[in-house]
Amino acid sequence: MEALEKATRYFVSKVATHGGYLWWYSEDLKERAGEGKATETQIWVQPPGTPSVGFAFLRAYRVTGSEVYLNAAKGAADALVWGQLASGGWQYKIDFDPVGSRRWYFRRDKERGEPQKKRRNYSIFDDNTTQSALRFLMAMDGVTEKKTAYHDAVKYALDFMLRSQARNGALPQVYPPPSRGYWNYYTFNDNAINDCINVMLDAHRIYKDARYLESAKKGGDFIITSQLPAPQSGWAQQYSHDMKPAPARWFEPAACCSAVTVRNTRTLIELFLKTAEKKYLKSIPAALGWLERSKLRDNVWARFYELGTNRPIYVTSDRQITYEPVNLRRGYGWFGDYGGDEVARLYKRVTALGRKKYLAERGRPLTPAEEKRRLKSLEAQVRRIIAAQDAEGRWVKNGRIQTSTFIRNAGILCDYLEMLGGGRYNPASSNTVLN
Repeated sequence: MEALEKATRYFVSKVATHGGYLWWYSEDLKERAGEGKATETQIWVQPPGTPSVGFAFLRAYRVTGSEVYLNAAKGAADALVWGQLASGGWQYKIDFDPVGSRRWYFRRDKERGEPQKKRRNYSIFDDNTTQSALRFLMAMDGVTEKKTAYHDAVKYALDFMLRSQARNGALPQVYPPPSRGYWNYYTFNDNAINDCINVMLDAHRIYKDARYLESAKKGGDFIITSQLPAPQSGWAQQYSHDMKPAPARWFEPAACCSAVTVRNTRTLIELFLKTAEKKYLKSIPAALGWLERSKLRDNVWARFYELGTNRPIYVTSDRQITYEPVNLRRGYGWFGDYGGDEVARLYKRVTALGRKKYLAERGRPLTPAEEKRRLKSLEAQVRRIIAAQDAEGRWVKNGRIQTSTFIRNAGILCDYLEMLGGGRYNPASSNTVLN
């Protein structure tokens, strides 16, 4: 308890900017960044930024009941409400500088009757940006009994998401989208559509509004519709409006994508579990068959496979498409274990047990023996976390204070406190959003 509170107080008093957070800070707090360099007036929305840290605080409040954590979570939520765009969602970052903030047209500006003029007003679905902010505010809305500014922000954002969804169920990377360019394409890359579906499933669970479930199902219908034809029965990262696989950035060719195929398969399984509609399972065997045939080796896939030939393709640093993984553009995942075998096992288990039995198994409490093993594992992790914490409450590694480290350690400490208090450990209970 002491380690968790010490870390939280340090983050709130020393690290936070208007209640919000970036991705990392130098030990002296003079250098700071999200995905890119940031100033002292900026916070990041994109995970593991402000919503992710806010979820960690909210989890601590639910486990301990301490107002320290609730106030910290409110600070993060207030920062997000301040930075909500007039379009309804969020950009990657929020700038509290009076000059920097004037580049954007916020909801509060619109409600005051200010004209947009040349200010930017496009919301981002890329990298779980708008989705993570909205999910956190929905969680805060529940804690504050739907009577605060969080509720207004949530309803405004959910209405925006409903508007941004195409008739066929797809969503773009950005909305309102530009007239040209890949931001206007129907986008699976970086989990854009999948995260929107998850938001709508959460919204339906919380608010019981049938529109949100219908939106999630429409998203699932688009996944089914956009599956590529056999034998290459996967999905592309993005599609043009005539439903053809489309390129995006210069190192993202139109191709069949293994990572997207795994994520879409997982989303279809989850939609089946939520709705009991078997149509969401019909596309999966063909997708799993393609994944199995396309392995480079055990548990490893190329990210991209050429349309038609199914040969693995890559992009070199001098912008050439190649069949050999040599001189590749750096900083991009060209191959890896994208969870293909794991999702195949999940599908087999769901279909073998059936929906009701699987959900009962997934929601069952730990047995006494499992609790004992879990508690022993947590104890070892907690000791390491406490030993690594400095006198100020920080976890510093290689001269950096990482929000992802705080989120992970806070989650483990909460798991431990929850089990000590007689609660049942649930790996999904934190709702923490990370990339």
